Amino acid sequence: MRIEIIKVGELQTNCYMLSIDNDVLLIDPGDEYEKINNKIKNKNLVGILITHRHFDHVGALNELINNYNAKVYDFNNLKEEEYKINSFKFKVIYTKGHTDDSITFYFYKDNVMFCGDFLFKDSIGRCDFGNSSIQEMKKSIDKIRKYEDNIVIYPGHGPKTVLGYEKENNYFFNNIW
Repeated sequence: MRIEIIKVGELQTNCYMLSIDNDVLLIDPGDEYEKINNKIKNKNLVGILITHRHFDHVGALNELINNYNAKVYDFNNLKEEEYKINSFKFKVIYTKGHTDDSITFYFYKDNVMFCGDFLFKDSIGRCDFGNSSIQEMKKSIDKIRKYEDNIVIYPGHGPKTVLGYEKENNYFFNNIW
């Protein structure tokens, strides 16, 4: 699986384009429809995955739906189980805390997680919004802590990281509880 990062919008949200052969999955198309559309080109958009519904993660979503008739996968229609969309196989993990609809997509064959604003390099997502919860964030961190250290984490903003690094160095994994 090929992973391409498309930085979009004022907040430089990481929109991810995953490719296997001619099939493409998008994760969090936050803004700049034309920029994303130019990357898709003649490929087959098989779905759009949403980690949570904050504006900076869904800003280009309606245009993509209207122009590609793509199916959207998010907290509202996904359970915590494994899914297959064409050649893409992933597991959904509820990682509430930053929002009450936050989910992480774990592509286990490729050893990568796309976690939106749940987890960042050396930090976590804010928990002071109306639909946030520090208690849920604690549960989500405990849930993710059980996964293998070598999993690469692709966050909603900023650089990628590795789960083992976060377990050792992220203040919130070790001191908030």
